[in-house]
Amino acid sequence: MLPRLEIVRRIRPVDLVAPGFQRIERSTGGIVPIPAVAPYVAATAQVRKRSWLALHLAGHRIGASLDDGSVSLTITHGHGTRELRSRRFHRALDPTELGLSLTGTHVTAWTREAGQWVARARHDLREVVDTRDEAALAGLQIELPTWGGGAGGFGQLGLRDVRFVTEEDGRPLHTGDGLWLTATSAGPGFFDTAHTSVWRLDPASLELAHTADLFFRRPDRPGVFGDHATHLVRTDAGWLATTSTWGDFEAPRTRAGRRTPAGLRVTLAETDADLLRGTHVLDTRELPLPTDGLASIATWDPHLVRRDGEWLVGFVSARRFFDFHPALAAGKSLDDLRLLGAATDRRSTEGTTLLEVDGRMVVLASDGRDSQRDQRARFPVFDLGMQDLGLLDAPYPTNLPWPSLAHVDGTWLMATFNGRRAGGALLGYGTHGDLVLMRDA
Repeated sequence: MLPRLEIVRRIRPVDLVAPGFQRIERSTGGIVPIPAVAPYVAATAQVRKRSWLALHLAGHRIGASLDDGSVSLTITHGHGTRELRSRRFHRALDPTELGLSLTGTHVTAWTREAGQWVARARHDLREVVDTRDEAALAGLQIELPTWGGGAGGFGQLGLRDVRFVTEEDGRPLHTGDGLWLTATSAGPGFFDTAHTSVWRLDPASLELAHTADLFFRRPDRPGVFGDHATHLVRTDAGWLATTSTWGDFEAPRTRAGRRTPAGLRVTLAETDADLLRGTHVLDTRELPLPTDGLASIATWDPHLVRRDGEWLVGFVSARRFFDFHPALAAGKSLDDLRLLGAATDRRSTEGTTLLEVDGRMVVLASDGRDSQRDQRARFPVFDLGMQDLGLLDAPYPTNLPWPSLAHVDGTWLMATFNGRRAGGALLGYGTHGDLVLMRDA
């Protein structure tokens, strides 16, 4: 079926301010309008004896400062100011730049040390201001120090949930510019700090370029969200963007009695805008995925292919957090799907991906290291009834790497990721990973 694959390159793009678009550079300071369409922005400045940056949002000044090697956040509203400082991680080591980012509801203060961005303070603004409100974001301003700095859309700490952008029939979109990928751009923390990005990949040189960012409106609540784990499909009419509502997901904390937020599901957007370039906010509707008999509490990781007049939709269904398995649905319409099968013997398997191999559609997935002993750290292959066919012969990176493959110029190319973190010890899980590229052995 598929040949042995070997790792040929690892790429780790890390940018507080996304390069190439939606960027401001100033050699003098002051308060600069930077209207944002989503709560994903950042600013940087060179370090002086005392350095500062701030966001002005809905009557609040949200600042980062570096004074005598110590980094803090301040929140000012009216005549009151609150200072926030990490007890363990506030002190920077020979910093050269100061950074400030807003990712979802989280504000983070950064310093650049030994060429790497390190988070030194972080705070959740949910009890302070509605960062997802579009009217407030339209009035966003950046305050730069007197010697100036840069600002723009937030970039990423790493990439995960990588998928090839495809045509309706599942073929990878291959233009004169190369192949295209969607990825989850990792933010400074858990899933609610990340967002969806689009990348151009040269299949010959394996050079990677960031070309677009996608954000989403929900059908059932106001605001703009950094939803991710996205599959982008080009159709005759434009684009389908199907994604998972991870943008406000929190890790469950059962010991403290906190309940996992309800409503993690898959949404669908349709547009004729050029989603390969620029920054976009997309209106969505729910993609109704059938989970009959699966005791499902949530769905995620959509992947779409249209063959022989019918849609095939791969996804993940969870019995609880985190106990999940791959599933497959089909239907003449995306609004009327039926369940074809589910690999319910799995408990930590995701990245459901449809692929044509030798004229036959198969389903790939990723068995995580928390799976049962005989199902760990491997890429299973299923038929359309979700029965095991075998395994993809490829190295298995850390975390839960997805098996995204493209057949290009007679060879197989695989794009996946690992769990290597970035940004320092303050941030914990969620800042991964490297883009890992493989080819025929």
